[in-house]
Amino acid sequence: MTTTMKPATPASTAAARRPGPVGLSLRQSRLEITQFLRSRESVVFTMGFPVIMILIFAAIFSDEIAPGVSYTQYFITGMIATGLMTVSFQNLGVWIPIERDRGVLKRYRGTPMPKWVWFAGKVIMVVAIGIAETVLLLAVSVALFDLELPGTAAKWLTFGWVSVLGITACTLCGIAISSLARTARSGSAVVTPVALVLQFISGVFFVFTELPTWMQQVAALFPLKWMCQGLRSVFLPEAFGAREPGGSFELDRVALVLVAWCVIGLVLCLTTFRWTTKRDG
Repeated sequence: MTTTMKPATPASTAAARRPGPVGLSLRQSRLEITQFLRSRESVVFTMGFPVIMILIFAAIFSDEIAPGVSYTQYFITGMIATGLMTVSFQNLGVWIPIERDRGVLKRYRGTPMPKWVWFAGKVIMVVAIGIAETVLLLAVSVALFDLELPGTAAKWLTFGWVSVLGITACTLCGIAISSLARTARSGSAVVTPVALVLQFISGVFFVFTELPTWMQQVAALFPLKWMCQGLRSVFLPEAFGAREPGGSFELDRVALVLVAWCVIGLVLCLTTFRWTTKRDG
């Protein structure tokens, strides 16, 4: 008894070749990364700005703020956190309105591609560029300013979860705040002042405990302050924790606040994100 095999139809062949969820996400992320790299302004600002700021501030301030802790060491931890916020919150908050205003998001929504693929591409792009920027900042800091890398697995683990939670919260908030911009041009006007204010009040440019008390309380409501504090626990001596507002690095509170902002950011994304401009309906 013989059985005959049915020839493969074009539809079945196409279905077999169709990439799965991981393949779709990687393809979309490759597109997002390519578009980012083609924008020289974004590359220079995102990758170069933190390095330039480190070079400038390190040249101006060389004093110690505590025994064995120079201002440069303190500032570097803040710039790593700022770099993660820039590549996620600031970049997405500026570029998504541009894509929305140009009709790119509207066209995406009209394709058979699942909507989550677009978001996955953005997230993978943010993570990839965030890793590259962090490596660059660490390399510059170690080579030029004698920054000591974490010496224990526990500190590397802390560095990992603070970075992951921080960039996740900032990514979700960046997607959410993009809906406030009415036009492509207004995206930068909406996001940049928020990012700059957060940097000034969160212990990036100044020692956090030297800021006015009310400013510290306002900063404590947002994730950047806690990202900076968590990273200080990684790169600064344990004794420096006594100089923090709570008398320690409070890593349990750092985790709690960052997780809370991940939830808040997700809720805001789900309730506010728009694929079209208001004039498109």
